[in-house]
Amino acid sequence: MTVTWKLKLQYGAMLFSVVGCVLTCVSTFVPLWKFLNLDLNEMETWNMGLWQVCVVQEEGGMECKYYDSFLAMPYDLRISRILMFLADGIGLIGLVMSSFGIDCLKFEEDIKKKLTICGGILLLVSGVTSLVPVSWIAYNTVQEFWDESIPDIVPRWEFGDAVFMGWFGAFFLLLGGLLLLCSMMIATKPTFALNKTSGEQYPLAHTSLRYPDRLALTALRHPDLTV
Repeated sequence: MTVTWKLKLQYGAMLFSVVGCVLTCVSTFVPLWKFLNLDLNEMETWNMGLWQVCVVQEEGGMECKYYDSFLAMPYDLRISRILMFLADGIGLIGLVMSSFGIDCLKFEEDIKKKLTICGGILLLVSGVTSLVPVSWIAYNTVQEFWDESIPDIVPRWEFGDAVFMGWFGAFFLLLGGLLLLCSMMIATKPTFALNKTSGEQYPLAHTSLRYPDRLALTALRHPDLTV
């Protein structure tokens, strides 16, 4: 099997998309969106996620508690949980659809093209959808950290690892979707046969292309013949 530029782009897009989906799914469920160190008790670290709040002790123990009610959660966490769920679902659907559109699989070209385009669009939507809640939580964390109305003695929440995982996951999903759409742009570029006598070019795409290899050989052996 010949590895073309289109196939290389598709392989790269699938790699970035898989990494992006894994990062966004992990960041959705881990309680590492924010962390808080208490100056009065440096042996404890508080971690906050979309599902639960955990207290990590220096000895290695960790206690977690789920939120009592979805409506009792802060407004930004509620919206972020919904958006991250949507991003995960859309990303997985886009990944599955685009995986069936790779050139190495034997499907009809029209079906593979539609699957690849739809998968690329869904991956882009998933990247944007996951980028919004992560950036929103990060913005609120920065605003609260530099809030002058809060006394300096009060501990401040800071970025957790899940925020960075969400940013990288969104970036990889956007990159994977763009590469898939770029591979379709390369696929739609027409191929021309050159007539050496007149110097004119004739697009091979105007033929039925049921036997593309035979047409290419005919154009090379008989350059004076038009396709």
